[in-house]
Amino acid sequence: MNLAVRDIRHNWARFVLTSIGIGLLLMIVMGMGGIYQGLVDDAILLINRIDADLWIVQNDTRGPFAEISKVPLILEDRLKSVPGVQSSRSFVSHTVQREHNGKPLRIVVQGLSWPDDKGEWLPLISGRPLGAAHYEMVADKLLGLNPGEKIKLGKDYYTVVGITSDMVSQSGDGLGFFTVRDALNIQFETAGESVRLERQARKSRVLRQDLGNIQPSLVERAESSSSELPGLARPMVSAALVKLKPDADINSVISIISGWKDVTVYTATQQKEFLLKGTVDRARRQIGLFSALLVIISAIIMALIIYTLTLDKTYDIAMLKLIGARNSVILGLILQQALLLGSIGYVLAYYLGAMLFPLFPRRVIITSEGMLYLAGIVLLISISSSALGVWKAMKIQPNEALS
Repeated sequence: MNLAVRDIRHNWARFVLTSIGIGLLLMIVMGMGGIYQGLVDDAILLINRIDADLWIVQNDTRGPFAEISKVPLILEDRLKSVPGVQSSRSFVSHTVQREHNGKPLRIVVQGLSWPDDKGEWLPLISGRPLGAAHYEMVADKLLGLNPGEKIKLGKDYYTVVGITSDMVSQSGDGLGFFTVRDALNIQFETAGESVRLERQARKSRVLRQDLGNIQPSLVERAESSSSELPGLARPMVSAALVKLKPDADINSVISIISGWKDVTVYTATQQKEFLLKGTVDRARRQIGLFSALLVIISAIIMALIIYTLTLDKTYDIAMLKLIGARNSVILGLILQQALLLGSIGYVLAYYLGAMLFPLFPRRVIITSEGMLYLAGIVLLISISSSALGVWKAMKIQPNEALS
């Protein structure tokens, strides 16, 4: 006869409610671990997906994920001449927020080096990669856009041609993929009145100089488009990405590029470290500490629950001692109930989490390793929390059954 099962059958309603409460508590513990894992995964997701060997950024900066970085668009062509470089592409990334269908829409604009990079590497769930140099985009499903839908960014309309899954930024916003040219146009889009005023200002500056009076053609040139003025640089990109040949020596390539005074070169691993130890470091540590606190609180609550259940069985335990039951029998009664509570709570937490976590605004990633880790924590909590109940049970005297 199993005393733990008999006691549960006698008070099954209380045991079920207690198990549900523990299950909800463990679900929160599981969820915090999943949010922590999701935060880390989102932070390095784009770096992993892009799969570049080297990141070339503005000199004395740590790259686009840590701070503002500006390098010339022509850097992409310079890198192709370096021995050991298989391919290079520009990296453009910035965030815009627009109004779409009466609702705010926040997009992380990501540039693809068309035509070398059309986005075939993206995890498409519908549609296709980019097929034209302008006015097409691939959107993550988090943005709520559909294939064929048009969205206005700046003065132009962009057609959604593909939908990706789980392509989000470190802040949890959905990514939108455009060609580099379109991404730069969106980033540096200027109102028509601002363009007119800038041209007028250029004309005024030329007229104030003697050269403008001697050569009237310069005045006409000053009023022309900025792209037609040789003295104005082309828009800058955030970084350039390099993919090395299979037999290339990465240290040799880094040594060559490091000799250029206008850029700094980092490996993909270093970029990940900048993210995890910089941009998301505080949020990551805060969630980690909060998860640890939840584990401690769960242990305390379970210990109090086992202690309360033991108090309710004071008469029964005293009677068992009075008839000569060994201490191991009483210890087994309390420990088995604690393990059952922990096991049932763990199973409930898993299934409740599977239903609720997909509804969260940010990704909650529950891994097999995390589940095993949580199972070990639940086992440890169940055993340690039963210690308080065992301590109370050992203090109960047999004569209390006669009171």
